[in-house]
Amino acid sequence: MFTGIITDIGTILDTEARGDLRVRIRSAYDPASIATGASISCSGVCLTVVDKGVQEGVGNWFAVDVSGETQSKTASGQWVVGRRLNLERALKVGDELGGHIVTGHVDAVARVVSVSADGDSKRITLLAPKALAGFIAPKGSITLDGASLTVNEVNDVGDGAEFGINIIPHTAAWTTLGDVMQPGDGINLEIDILARYLGRMHAVT
Repeated sequence: MFTGIITDIGTILDTEARGDLRVRIRSAYDPASIATGASISCSGVCLTVVDKGVQEGVGNWFAVDVSGETQSKTASGQWVVGRRLNLERALKVGDELGGHIVTGHVDAVARVVSVSADGDSKRITLLAPKALAGFIAPKGSITLDGASLTVNEVNDVGDGAEFGINIIPHTAAWTTLGDVMQPGDGINLEIDILARYLGRMHAVT
């Protein structure tokens, strides 16, 4: 489990095609504090640490294996050298829950519809698939590339649901959501786990 509060931005150093894709990520996390087998959210994807170390000229790094299934369900270009990733280590009992409960299981790839200035913030409108429209609500929580955010408004459209979020300067500085985005870009989306279970309960009653 995670909270959607990003604690580091990692960079993919290299990849190696095996049975799965081995991805090595540079991070500020101390390798000595990461157990092999630990879970780390990488732009909203819960992945298992399979190796770690320190490399001269590079610094700290850890490696994960990304399955073909995960590659097919996440944003295009997610797992390429040089890509920046929002990182969060797994929630520990007693940690502050600053965002909301996040599982690290991507439900879909949302598409950027528009980006505009909104005071000091950035307003982003995204399109979610129609199957997820009922799980996205104004003032509810949503996870985008691993970051916990609040939905401003939702509008149902023919092929899904358009929803808006604001990226405040702090979020822009401490996550990859401050990177330049263009209409059509994909972002990993996870709906609120409470909405997921309420939807399932409603479907079977």
